[in-house]
Amino acid sequence: MSYQKTHRKQHQATSLALFCKVVDNYGDIGICWRLARQLEQEHGITVTLWVDDLRSFQRICPEVAIDRDEQQIGTVTVRHWRDQNGVFAPGDVADIVIEFFACDIPPAYIAAMAERTPRPVWLNLEGLSAEEWVEGCHALPSPQPRSLTKHFFFPGFTGKTGGLLLESGLQQQRQAFRHDPTAMAAFLGQFGVTPAEMASLKVSLFCYPQAPVSALFDAWQSSGTAITCLVPEGVAADAVQAFLGQAAKAGASATRGALTVRVLPFIPQPEYDKLLWACDLNFVRGEDSFVRAQWAGQPFIWHIYPQDKDLHHVKLNAFLQRYAAKTASLSEFSLGWNAATTIANAAVDWAALWPLLEADMQEIAVMSIDWQRQLSANGDLASNLLKFAATVE
Repeated sequence: MSYQKTHRKQHQATSLALFCKVVDNYGDIGICWRLARQLEQEHGITVTLWVDDLRSFQRICPEVAIDRDEQQIGTVTVRHWRDQNGVFAPGDVADIVIEFFACDIPPAYIAAMAERTPRPVWLNLEGLSAEEWVEGCHALPSPQPRSLTKHFFFPGFTGKTGGLLLESGLQQQRQAFRHDPTAMAAFLGQFGVTPAEMASLKVSLFCYPQAPVSALFDAWQSSGTAITCLVPEGVAADAVQAFLGQAAKAGASATRGALTVRVLPFIPQPEYDKLLWACDLNFVRGEDSFVRAQWAGQPFIWHIYPQDKDLHHVKLNAFLQRYAAKTASLSEFSLGWNAATTIANAAVDWAALWPLLEADMQEIAVMSIDWQRQLSANGDLASNLLKFAATVE
């Protein structure tokens, strides 16, 4: 992806401030943390990450101290964004300022932006959607008070968007891991996965509380295929506890019929990528794990973040039309998982749907590799963002 320059900036951006308010527990900070690391590691940008929820951040990055106003995680500066107050001078403002998903930057910071020379590039990094209207809104300017201009920057699935987060070398790391059975066995073995479970159909489960997990567990127990379901601690806690017959704590496991459920500790982002690579099917949620599942190249089911008036169903269908239009079982299963079936309040027959999806998994895996090639052709989000920022006066 390229952006046409009409004017050349006087200097290249070397610093960036990223403001993140955590709404979706781990998805928001997950995206921002990946972006911050990639900008610093691959592009040499000095990044300050402002985040309001350090406790959620710590779940995906154990190095985070939840009681500090400012800390260094690697070479990224992390600031605890406590409120909208504060005093800022023009020298405190970065070359590029990003508000994630339309969060409100502190007014004093905006005032300092207006006084800075040269003015910073101000971007609103929007949420991911496959809807067609995104292409028309991507990169549009939005005039602001104090003679400032904000630009909308949309991640997406086509060359008319900002693309998706993708670190250089990620695909090579995945391929090396996937072609090393010993490494995969050692990785899963640390969580107690046995050789017999390694030989079963391995599923990772990450979903919102309203997912119909208990009903799916019932169907899996009667499956003709042995299934091992790996669930991070705290996810689907009620359904997992009911299945286990004990507290759903890391290390707990139980087998009923064809299904084994094993609870994993919450793991850092690089380890979560390995979990997706090691499993045959991944249930993911929100935006961050949704994108990582696509780069994992394995079949996946997306649990989309719920919105009022079921607006998330529109986004889900837009993605499925792009991704899974030729695989009816994947679309039907995904719609049922998100309570988005066309028949209102209709009970989903998971015992009937699961064998159809299982039969198509090899075809879906092949399709996912073609999908990765399409996404890679769009360029990666971090590089595209910097290219665009360099065109903004």
